[in-house]
Amino acid sequence: MKQSHITIKDIARILNVSPSTVSRALKDHPDISEETRNLVKTFAEKVKYRPNALALSLRKQKTNTIGLVIPEIVHHFFSSVISGMEDLAHGKGYNIIICQSNENYYREVINLQTLLDHRVDGIMVSLSKTTRNFDHIQNVLNNNTPLIFFDRICSEIETDKVITDDFEGAKTATKYLLSKGADKILHLAGPRHLDIGINRVNGYKEALKEYNIEPKEEFILKCDTREEVFTLKQHFLEIAPKINGIFAVNDSTAIAAMQILQKNNYKIPEDIQIMGFGDGPVATIASPALSTIEQKGYEMGCETVQLLIHRLENPEAHINHQVKIITPKLKKRDSTL
Repeated sequence: MKQSHITIKDIARILNVSPSTVSRALKDHPDISEETRNLVKTFAEKVKYRPNALALSLRKQKTNTIGLVIPEIVHHFFSSVISGMEDLAHGKGYNIIICQSNENYYREVINLQTLLDHRVDGIMVSLSKTTRNFDHIQNVLNNNTPLIFFDRICSEIETDKVITDDFEGAKTATKYLLSKGADKILHLAGPRHLDIGINRVNGYKEALKEYNIEPKEEFILKCDTREEVFTLKQHFLEIAPKINGIFAVNDSTAIAAMQILQKNNYKIPEDIQIMGFGDGPVATIASPALSTIEQKGYEMGCETVQLLIHRLENPEAHINHQVKIITPKLKKRDSTL
């Protein structure tokens, strides 16, 4: 049988005082005598009384809880984002309810509705790879619940956003490969319907154009997971003799490509130089260590919470929607010359 929680009314009945006296005693109200305050507090501690958070939130119209919908918790980038969010939110007196979409649109829809049902004060969202319809996002905004996008966003929806400068990061990565003599660069790309995929492929193309190299569609391969690299292994090996560099949309894809090449007698970086994007722990333990773009997930998490809390705590203020852009950083290691 589920244990029932003791209430203020229970304490009042047992101590033979009014519920309002108990409530004020617990809050150290000056109208309540010290003797009564001590009696109530001692008894409340003995019976392990805890305030009803839901009832308090309904009275205050505020839960001090923020919802988070994230594609993957196990992914290093997203786990570092969560770490930044948790640290800043805790310091500001907020708790975070974390939901994982697992890259599934339908789970994302359910997650958002669950958070609304729990009356969170605001919601932070990074879209799943399979999300192409945004009615569920608009439903949150129609509910007057503040929502902020981070990393994977929908450009068409007017709300706050925190993003990496994916275009500049991809351009920096590709130009570094070009500066090291790699002029036939394969791009292992993300989904073209997501802004991060679009911006990274555009940054790659822009870098090639600055070196007077015309981008080739055959050198742009939709492939953004380890599983996809191994699924496309044969196609990948067929194109390998034509290239001397790879820029991958993320580190795990870059490392999977490296492993296939090494098993097929390609030397890294002598034959093919490889560049990733993300700078998770796997980048430094890969052999050779992976050159990559540091994505600064912890900083993105802090910025996202900071922006959302600022809006939550200034509900009457007219604040224009903001886009915070985090500048990524080149990390040079042994997978490039």
